Amino acid sequence: MTSAPSPVKSAMRTLDVIEFVVAHRHGVVAQEIGKALNIPDSSLSYLLATLVDRAYLRREGRQYLPGRGLDRLRVPEAELPLSDRVAPFVRALRSELNETVSFMVRDGWEVSAVVTEASAHALRYAIEPGERKPLHTLAAGKAILATLPPEELAQYFAETVREKVTEHSVTDETELRRQVAEIRIEGFAEAREESTPGICSIGAPVMVGDMPVGAIGIAVPTIRFTDALRERSRALLRRAAVALA
Repeated sequence: MTSAPSPVKSAMRTLDVIEFVVAHRHGVVAQEIGKALNIPDSSLSYLLATLVDRAYLRREGRQYLPGRGLDRLRVPEAELPLSDRVAPFVRALRSELNETVSFMVRDGWEVSAVVTEASAHALRYAIEPGERKPLHTLAAGKAILATLPPEELAQYFAETVREKVTEHSVTDETELRRQVAEIRIEGFAEAREESTPGICSIGAPVMVGDMPVGAIGIAVPTIRFTDALRERSRALLRRAAVALA
């Protein structure tokens, strides 16, 4: 049996850069690209120069934006599957944090992973595309709850039996409503060992225009879930949310 060929690193980097710039349509500087995708400055400068020369990117001052060369390749954004639109952000977040990042959508009263990129750490959280979890146990699920209109949120509480998956799972309606109200103000959700012992998560809703379409969740072993990582995750989720919206 012939084994599948390994990805070519230079080709992967080229595609990652193009996807990252296209996802950040208002422009990004080289430092942001290099940091997000973990590309050394020396390699990145040649790569960016080549992409500008071929018109796949264009440069305005210090910022890089999509170029005319992409027009012959581009599918109208409205026709792109949601997973394809979100995937570059998931990959960039994973590269910047080296933690597991997933885009999740609501499936009934559960969340389902659509796009996921696993951390390279030996100690990590793994979730497969298509895997489902109760809304109340994950940060991404709570973020989705916070986007529901009042009548739909009331329906959720009326129809669900919220199980304590771990000893830390929050199942009480009053407490969950309090958390939902807080998420609506702050824009972020957290879950500390509520789905899996030893794993914390932070998440934010994904909006396309004014429409909530899912949530991005970052899953981190508790031992690495420091205040610094928490704040950095928030900043990166905020940046992704602005670019997507």
